[in-house]
Amino acid sequence: MTDPVLAPALVVRDLACERGERLLFKGLSFTLKPSQLLLVQGGNGQGKTSLLRLLTGLGRPDQGDVLWREQPIARCRDLYYRDMAYLGHVNGIKDELNPIENLRFQGGLQNRPFNQDLAVATLKRLGLSHCLDLPCRALSFGQRRRVALSALLLAGAVLWILDEPLTGLDVHAVALMEQLIHEHLHAGGMVVATTHQAMNLEGVDVQRLVMGRAAASQGALTESH
Repeated sequence: MTDPVLAPALVVRDLACERGERLLFKGLSFTLKPSQLLLVQGGNGQGKTSLLRLLTGLGRPDQGDVLWREQPIARCRDLYYRDMAYLGHVNGIKDELNPIENLRFQGGLQNRPFNQDLAVATLKRLGLSHCLDLPCRALSFGQRRRVALSALLLAGAVLWILDEPLTGLDVHAVALMEQLIHEHLHAGGMVVATTHQAMNLEGVDVQRLVMGRAAASQGALTESH
């Protein structure tokens, strides 16, 4: 009998995606277990963001299945959306709200009780101590990204899906993002991420998925270390 701790939680099976009349990929298959990171790589227009949309349930595949804990995600939406958190190019931050108000708003969208003390502690940990009362329109891009990262941490999700999480961040924020990913994985979480930038993945169980012609013609081209 397979140990549930070691069993794949996310299973992608024979996935295909078209945009218009263009085939982005087909035959994509992979699994993700606790404490693993899937790094999705490839040039622009190769289907990376489209794949993430399918993994989040924002799009439907032309073929294949996305399974979470052995169930198609369309059949276990409440469970999946409780276990999964997505951070895309857009931070999802409301300009007129301050960081604390934004985290309260995000918690309401997720039907999650809001703990203001925890929210403040998380914002301070991410370097926003002096921004708590400022409307987010007054924050820099990097500061706004840190508000979004605070929401990611407060969501308590086991699966993080990150689309170019390092874009626009300075060297200190990149190091912070890498630290958060390491901590999440070492605590048994899982991460799917796309990035054009090099990441410090020392000590991380990484699978690499290369998108493009190879993925379209040969299925998921992956390696792990």
